[in-house]
Amino acid sequence: MNKAKRFQKSRAGMMLAMLVCAAGAPAWSAPLELQSSVPLNVSGRIDHIAVDLAGKRLFICALGQDAVEVVDLMARRAVKSISGFSEPQGVVYVDGRLFVANGGDGTLRVLDGHSFKTISTMAFGEDADNMRYDAQAGLVCAGHGRGGLALIRAGDAREIGDIALDGHPEAFELEPNGSRVFVNVPDAAEIEVADRRLQKVIAKWPMEKFRGNFPMALDQKDDRLFVGCRGSNRLVVLDAVSGREVSDLPVSGDNDDLFYDPARRRVYASCGRGFLDVFAQQDGDHYRRMAHIPTARGARTSLFVPQLDALYLAAPRRAGQTAALWIYKVK
Repeated sequence: MNKAKRFQKSRAGMMLAMLVCAAGAPAWSAPLELQSSVPLNVSGRIDHIAVDLAGKRLFICALGQDAVEVVDLMARRAVKSISGFSEPQGVVYVDGRLFVANGGDGTLRVLDGHSFKTISTMAFGEDADNMRYDAQAGLVCAGHGRGGLALIRAGDAREIGDIALDGHPEAFELEPNGSRVFVNVPDAAEIEVADRRLQKVIAKWPMEKFRGNFPMALDQKDDRLFVGCRGSNRLVVLDAVSGREVSDLPVSGDNDDLFYDPARRRVYASCGRGFLDVFAQQDGDHYRRMAHIPTARGARTSLFVPQLDALYLAAPRRAGQTAALWIYKVK
């Protein structure tokens, strides 16, 4: 066993032991089990992650070095670094094409998903950011600038509309079986609800009480919207029909990504203070934090992939800490 593999194995073992201690339960009952750590040769901030399910690959925005890292999930190793971006923040993989939003120059670049050659470039002026794919309509939605949500046809990478917002959009969630999109607009201290077909905002829900509403997840079956608020370190649960506050719970600081797991009725929160928090949903109105798992400082970017029963967490390079992708099995 070479030095790198010994390091990965010992690191994974150490983190699993920490997980067990944090959960206060034997390993078999922990909701997340750390399986491996994939070294990343990157420095600086790491942003959003996308998956290519068919090709078993992850694409990681290495914002700090203007690149997108490609990780082979079968081999569990980084296989390529795609350079030439300008602070890549958002990434989506759709039907063999890679969409990358750049915060530095405000562009959205579309690349061939295998050769990684640029197919087209769209300019949004400034701060192209988070993205989501609307499979029902075949649209890529991209937040940008001081208040816009662009609607881009995935097939030919053509912009067909733009929804005006009251500030820069952070995380947003698309209603899978409807036309609404819920958008966190922390600069306006509100959630804006827009209609994708009408291409306009139809409701605004105030968030002044909690402040710093950045990450978001949606439980459409129970009509529940989960919002991570950094200003108050709270996980806020809202009724997704009326915007009524249902519940709020403490969450670790610098929460940057939230995911809802409908099969297990859980919410996963990755937090830059160095924790993964896992919340159990007892019913639509009642929740409890079931695990508080130590990770690494700054490890706030993650991706939950239900089809693979896995959660992927990106840990940046820090003093005494190498950059890595941590792979957790969801149990």
